[in-house]
Amino acid sequence: MARLIYCMNQSLDGHTADVNGAFGWGGPDETVHAFFNELTAPIGTFLYGRRMYETMVFWETAGSLHDEPPVFHEFAELWRAADKIVYSRTLTVPSSARTEIRPEFDVDDVRRLKASATRDIAIAGPTLAAEAVRAGLVDEYQLVISPALTGGGTRFFPEGVATDLELLEVQRITADVVFLRYAKKD
Repeated sequence: MARLIYCMNQSLDGHTADVNGAFGWGGPDETVHAFFNELTAPIGTFLYGRRMYETMVFWETAGSLHDEPPVFHEFAELWRAADKIVYSRTLTVPSSARTEIRPEFDVDDVRRLKASATRDIAIAGPTLAAEAVRAGLVDEYQLVISPALTGGGTRFFPEGVATDLELLEVQRITADVVFLRYAKKD
């Protein structure tokens, strides 16, 4: 059975975006980007909401310029090689290959996907991930914590959810950025 992994960059005060929806404060340097590439390599399917998909679809054509760093090209290749499922009531046609649009997030469909997948599944975007967290579907939380305080914004974890977690890994990626990996306790 594949793991469902929720992984995103977040501020030290727990936000994936600030009060204006911006996330540039967490823009990765090449070292952090390479680390994200390592996290992405085992992923076979990405689950996105519309807004996160519209941000990530950039990678469908990215990496074609020669002056871009190798980590940039590598991530683009990893992203294009994975399947994508986008949950949206407004999108009807995908803007990338290997992409399926579904009108709504279905807990039972995700359970079946986890049971049948041969590679891990990543869910990205705090709004969509909140649905999976509330349903108890997320097996692992991967937090890349940037040295910023946003003072508010979109939280990584949804309100009102309580669960016990087990710390699996702590890693310092750069002098300022750390990685925490937790599994849901059974």
